[in-house]
Amino acid sequence: MRWRVINSGIGTAARNMAVDEAILHAHASGAVPPTVRFYGWQPAAMSIGYFQKAAAEVDLEKCRQAGIDVVRRLTGGRAVLHAAELTYSVVVRADAPQIPATITASYHYFSGGLLAGLSALGIDAAMSMPKAAYSQAGTRRRSASAACFDAPSHYELTARGRKLAGSAQVRKDGVILQHGSILLAFQPEQVAALLNLPSPEEQRSVAAMLAKRAISVQEILGREVSWESVRRTMSAAFGAALGLELEPGRLSEQEQATAAELVRTKYGCDSWNLLR
Repeated sequence: MRWRVINSGIGTAARNMAVDEAILHAHASGAVPPTVRFYGWQPAAMSIGYFQKAAAEVDLEKCRQAGIDVVRRLTGGRAVLHAAELTYSVVVRADAPQIPATITASYHYFSGGLLAGLSALGIDAAMSMPKAAYSQAGTRRRSASAACFDAPSHYELTARGRKLAGSAQVRKDGVILQHGSILLAFQPEQVAALLNLPSPEEQRSVAAMLAKRAISVQEILGREVSWESVRRTMSAAFGAALGLELEPGRLSEQEQATAAELVRTKYGCDSWNLLR
C-alpha cells in the first residue's frame, strides 16, 4: 500500500493539532491514504495530554507572558514543550496489514522507523522498554509528573541512556494517530519554569532532573542542526526502514477545511485546551 508523506513546515499549536485530527477523520472515511507528516511549532507551545488538567500541570500565566501557546492533544501522555524539535505524526488504520495488532507492538513498529532516521543522522539510539506503559507512570515524584521528557516509556528512543524522542497514540474509528517529538535542542530550565511547581527550588530540581534524563540531537552530534535537514533524513529513512512506499503529498481541500474548523471550534479555544 502506498502512503502519503506531508511536509507541513512550521505551524501554530492549534493548527498542528487540528491537522493531525483532520487527517485522522479523512483516513477513517477512506478519503486519503495512510499518512506520515512532519511539522514544527511557531510560536513555541506547551501541549498537554488529553487527561491532564492544564491549570494544575502548567503555569498558564507564565506561558502567556512568554508568548507560549497552550494546547490540549487528542492523545494522552504528559506535558511537552514544543520549541526546537521535529514533530512527526502517523495516521493509519489499525487493521492495515503491516500494523501489529497490539498497541505496544505498534509503538515498537513505528519506533523502528524513527530509529532508522536517527541512525542515518549518525546517532546511536536505542528503544527503551521499561515496565510501565506510556503515560502510566506508577510511583514517581510529584514534581516530575507533568513533564513528558522526564523518563522514557515503551519503545521510545534513547541515546546515552537519556530520552531523545517521545510519542503518544490514540485510536478512533479504527484509525491510529501517533505523534511524537524528536528534540533538536533542549533547554530544561525553560521547561521547568513553565510547569506549575511550588517553588524556585523545585523548579531547579526538576530542571536538573530533566537535564540528566533527556538529550537532544544537537548535544549528541556536538553541532547545531537545521529542522529541514533532520526532516529530510527522517522522512527518507522512516519509509525505507518500514518497507513503505512514501509519496510526497499535501492536504486535500476537505482536510484543509476540517482543520480550519477544528482550529475555530476546538484547538483554538479555551473550552477545549483548558477543559479539565
